[in-house]
Amino acid sequence: MTSVTSRRPRWRAVLRRWPTALAVGVSAAALAGGPSEGEVTSLAEVLLLLPLLYLVVARIRRREASWPMLLALVVLYLVLRALDVVAAPAVFAVVALVVLVWGAVSGDLRHSGAFRMQALGMIGFGALVLAALVVEPDLGRYLVAAGWFLHGLWDFVHLRRNAVVSRSYAEFCGGFDILVAAQLVLLA
Repeated sequence: MTSVTSRRPRWRAVLRRWPTALAVGVSAAALAGGPSEGEVTSLAEVLLLLPLLYLVVARIRRREASWPMLLALVVLYLVLRALDVVAAPAVFAVVALVVLVWGAVSGDLRHSGAFRMQALGMIGFGALVLAALVVEPDLGRYLVAAGWFLHGLWDFVHLRRNAVVSRSYAEFCGGFDILVAAQLVLLA
């Protein structure tokens, strides 16, 4: 009887960590076999989605929008890539600019420390992505890896502070980001 009751807490602990398990599964499936040069470019572009999601969620002040916003941004990215009409980073930069202007006009840049921090994060990660896209490919790979790693830390800080995005999203994204960074460096 004790073995049944001792299993329950373990399963509950595993179930509480579902975002981490999802991150491991998605990262393993996404980069099975190691990233190619084209995939590194795609990972640089996708890296822009991460701070953009935080920026939008901070602006609308709806943590529960974290997962739906992720889905919307991933679908937008996939559609832009499929149409191959407009570069995805350009679209994300315009969206970020619109959200930043919206935040400035509404006073969030002056009054909301959370929005201001996300705006700085968007600018910093955006600059890192831009640098990664214009340097030679080997250096670009390491800049992209650094961006994913730093965003993973960003996620874990938000998870610890229980701020801006939902806790489940911050846990998933932090684990996924760190694993992508490791794959970029170790499978080079």
